[in-house]
Amino acid sequence: MYEPIIGLEIHAQLLTHTKLFCGCLTRFGDPPNTHTCPVCLGLPGSLPVLNMEAVSHAIKLALAVNAKIHLKSTFARKNYFYPDLPKGYQITQYKEPIATDGYLEIEVDGKKKRIGIERINMEEDAGKSIHNGFPDSNQKTYLDFNRCGIPLLEIVGKPEIYSPKEAVEFLSLLRTILQYLEICDGNMEEGSLRCDANLSIRRKGEKKLGVKTEIKNLNSFRFLQRALQYEIERQIEILESGKELKQETRYWDANQNKTVPMRTKEEAHDYRYFPEPDLPPLIINNNWIEKIKKTLPELPHQKIERFVNQYQIPYKDAKILCFDRNLADYFEKTVKITKLPKITSNWILTEVLRYLKELNKDISQFPVKPEELADLILLIEKKEISGKIAKEILPEMISTGKKASQIVKEKRLTQITNEDEIRKIAQKVIANNPKSLEQYKQGKTKVFGFFVGQIMKETKGKANPQLVNKILQELLKK
Repeated sequence: MYEPIIGLEIHAQLLTHTKLFCGCLTRFGDPPNTHTCPVCLGLPGSLPVLNMEAVSHAIKLALAVNAKIHLKSTFARKNYFYPDLPKGYQITQYKEPIATDGYLEIEVDGKKKRIGIERINMEEDAGKSIHNGFPDSNQKTYLDFNRCGIPLLEIVGKPEIYSPKEAVEFLSLLRTILQYLEICDGNMEEGSLRCDANLSIRRKGEKKLGVKTEIKNLNSFRFLQRALQYEIERQIEILESGKELKQETRYWDANQNKTVPMRTKEEAHDYRYFPEPDLPPLIINNNWIEKIKKTLPELPHQKIERFVNQYQIPYKDAKILCFDRNLADYFEKTVKITKLPKITSNWILTEVLRYLKELNKDISQFPVKPEELADLILLIEKKEISGKIAKEILPEMISTGKKASQIVKEKRLTQITNEDEIRKIAQKVIANNPKSLEQYKQGKTKVFGFFVGQIMKETKGKANPQLVNKILQELLKK
């Protein structure tokens, strides 16, 4: 039996107004090469100046993941040649990073586990290569340097992850924390959060790590899980066949559903790190750290715990709600009006999330405001409409922008609560279905549901379900 050993390296693009070492804007989606200057293009004689907003963001993350913040850290040059790296090196942190020895506590299959974070480095991003024409022989590559110099945090996890599921949970939690701190938008499709995975295989019980493979640029949770699962199976197959694994860098090809070799793996000495001569050491004092600590928001695990205690909702529900800070805020604004935590949570986790998933939107794009959803829920609570009718009203609220009470009034959807009216309809349904009545009297109680359905059909779903059940039971006893 084999076991995988996984360590994640995550690059988070920071939400700063300007780049890490110059005054160029960091805005995404602008025309290529419109946010560049001699510093981020690496022109001779240009000098970098550190963006202190980026430093504050790094301190925020270090505090949130329980890391040790170093009062002195230094920058280094990581040398390698690539077309979208105009200087021929990247300014990063190497021997003295801004923070080390953090951790995150994840939960998988009901079990909690602490996974270490080895270090947090500050560094600059590279530019972007745009390939046109592949696989045509006339392929051209275009270079966009807008991204070059944007501040990054490199979060290096310890090799303490033992399954693809744990890896996804770790990345998911880290992304949520970055979003709660408002230091990274976590948009993996746009590249503002990128993940590399280091994976090796060893026999269970062994202490020594196996030969490591690095899988580059995994830009979704699904791709991370699939790539790791494929790579685990590939490495086991190679070892079982008696062949040797080689250390290399691979990438996930989503079209082929497999990892593909990129190059043999570099070691640290291949990058010829040396101290950055144009930047002094970064000195941080405890007063600055304490000041930033006071600005930290309620973090995901704290919010989950509060939701469970304050609103008495299940842990799994609280976890889903708190995965997205905006979704958690939407829930709290809604429940403040309804005063019905469990019912409100159920509506958001089923009806609202179903709509968002179908249209690939997030809660910030949901057209129904919290107070409007609250009004719909309260109409059910007041027994003015049934839950079934409410589920038909919500799509119309989404498409038309109308309020629930307006739709109820226009379509005359108010729930029937008059007992005499429901009794007459129930008597008619029973009279029209003598065979079903006979079956019920013979002990086939499932027929009761048939009668309920027929009454709801007659009233177009407007009859009060509790009254329908009560009156039916009375009539069928006779």
